[in-house]
Amino acid sequence: MRRFLLSFAVASSLVAALVACTGRDRAGAEQPVRPTSALFREAALNTPASAEPAVPGGTSLAPLIERLKPAVVNISTTTVTRQPRGMRRGQLPDGFERFFGQPSPHGGGPGEAPDEQRGQGLGSGFILNGEGFILTNHHVIKDATDIRVKLADDREFSAKVVGKDPLTDVALIRLNAPPRDLPTVVLGDSDALRQGDFVLALGSPFGLSGTATLGIVSAKHRGGVGTGSPYDDFLQTDAAINPGNSGGPLFNLRGEVVGINTAIIAPQLGSGIGFAVPINLAKSLLPQLQAGGKVVRGYVGVSLSELTPDLAQAFGLPSGSKGALIQQVMPKTPGEKAGLEPGDVVTSLDGKPIESSSALSRAVALVPPGKSLKLGLVRKGSQKTVSVTVGQRPDDEAAVGREDGEEGEASAEGSKSPKLGLKVATLTPDVARELKLPPETGGVLVTELVEGGPAEQAGVRRGDLILEVNRQGVARPADLVGLVGKMKEGEMALLRIRRGPLHAYVAVPVGGRK
Repeated sequence: MRRFLLSFAVASSLVAALVACTGRDRAGAEQPVRPTSALFREAALNTPASAEPAVPGGTSLAPLIERLKPAVVNISTTTVTRQPRGMRRGQLPDGFERFFGQPSPHGGGPGEAPDEQRGQGLGSGFILNGEGFILTNHHVIKDATDIRVKLADDREFSAKVVGKDPLTDVALIRLNAPPRDLPTVVLGDSDALRQGDFVLALGSPFGLSGTATLGIVSAKHRGGVGTGSPYDDFLQTDAAINPGNSGGPLFNLRGEVVGINTAIIAPQLGSGIGFAVPINLAKSLLPQLQAGGKVVRGYVGVSLSELTPDLAQAFGLPSGSKGALIQQVMPKTPGEKAGLEPGDVVTSLDGKPIESSSALSRAVALVPPGKSLKLGLVRKGSQKTVSVTVGQRPDDEAAVGREDGEEGEASAEGSKSPKLGLKVATLTPDVARELKLPPETGGVLVTELVEGGPAEQAGVRRGDLILEVNRQGVARPADLVGLVGKMKEGEMALLRIRRGPLHAYVAVPVGGRK
C-alpha cells in the first residue's frame, strides 16, 4: 500500500508535519550539561538514569513545560513565486480565476496573473545558543525570501539561513541582531531512546505558539516512509501534532531535545503517526552547516540492496542473516580501489553491526572524506575485513541509465528454462550494438518471461542480460540451462543481471514458490 506523508510548515494551502521521540527521568529535573562546541549545549553522558522511566500520572508536567517553552520559537516565512508576464486566466488552474479579475499592479491587462505571487508559511524551531542560532526543518525555510522569528515573550526578529540539508530536512538559521538574554535548549541522546519512552512536543500548530502535547516513542529507525531520502532514520511518535509544528523540538522528560518534529502520515490515512529527525543525526550535521552552509557526505561508490531472506538463502548464508548486499561497484571509486566486489555482504562498519543497506548508507555518509574505515563482510562464505578510504559524495548524482532494457533481434540460438519461467538467447554483436553495450559484454539475453512465473515475480525483465548463475558466468543459453537443471525445486537460483548500466543480484526460486 502506498504511504502518504504530509510535511509540515503551514504554507498557504499545504499542510501537515511533525513529531517523534522519548523521555526517561523525572519531569522537570535539571540535568548536568556537558560542554561541547559553542554552537549547542549537550547533556552530560554520565547523567544517572532511573531504573524505570517516570510515568506522568498524578504529577503535573507544568514545571517542565514552563522551563522549556521560552527556547521554542515560531517561524513565519514569505516566499515569492515569479510568473511569466502575460499569463492569461485560461492558463490558470481551475478555481484561481477569481483572484485575477482586476488589472495587475505589476503589468499586464485585466485577467492576467501578476508577475509575482507571495506565499506565507508557518513553522517552529528552537534556540541552540546565545548567539541566536536556531535549529528547524529545511522545508520550513525552503525558498523563503523573508524569515521572521517570534520568541515566547512575543519579541520578533528577522533571521537568515546559515545552512541547510534537504536530504535530512535539517536547517540552521540565525537571528539578525540577537538579544543577549536568549534562552536555550540542551540536546540529548536520541540513541538512548527506547520504544515506549515518553516524549513532549512543543511548537506552534496553526500558529498557536507554545502548544505542548505528550506521547511516547512508538518506534525507531523508520525509513522508506515516503520522503524519498536514502538517509531517512526517523523516530516515530504518537504525540499529537498539527501543521505548524514542523521544526519544533521533541523533548524527553529530562527536558533534553531528542528529535526535530518533521512529518506525519496524512490524516485521511491514519492519526497518531508522526516522525521526527533524531537529534544525534542533526548534531552530526551542525558543524558543517555552520561552517559551510551545506553537508559534505562520505562516498564509497557502491550500489546496495537489502539482504532479503531469498538472497541470503541463494548466497548460502544462515537463516536470519543481516547486512547490506553490494550489487555493483562503480569504476574509479574508493570501493573499487579498496577491492570491494559485487556479492560482498557488509555486516559491520568499524566494528559496529550493519543490519540493512540504509544503515550502511547513513553510516558512510557521516564519515568525513579522506578518513579510512573498516568494513566487515562475507565474501563467498568467508569473513573478511576491508579498509576503505572514503571519498566525497558528488553533489549531483547522475541518472543511472534506462529503466527498461531495450530489446533487439536475438540469435536463433535460444533456450527455455521452465524452472525459472524465462527464455534466453545468445547476445550477438548486432544486438549488443543495439543495446549500446561494449563488444566484450557477456551473458545471455532474456527474450521471454512466463507471466506470473518465478523470474517475473522476482523482478527479471525482458531485455535483461543474465551474466551469472550461482556465481558462475554464463556465455550461452546452454550454460544457464545446465546450471539451473542441477538445482532442486525450492532452491534459490542466484542470478546476476545487467539492465542498462546497472548490475544486480536477483534470487529466483527454482520452480516457483510452493
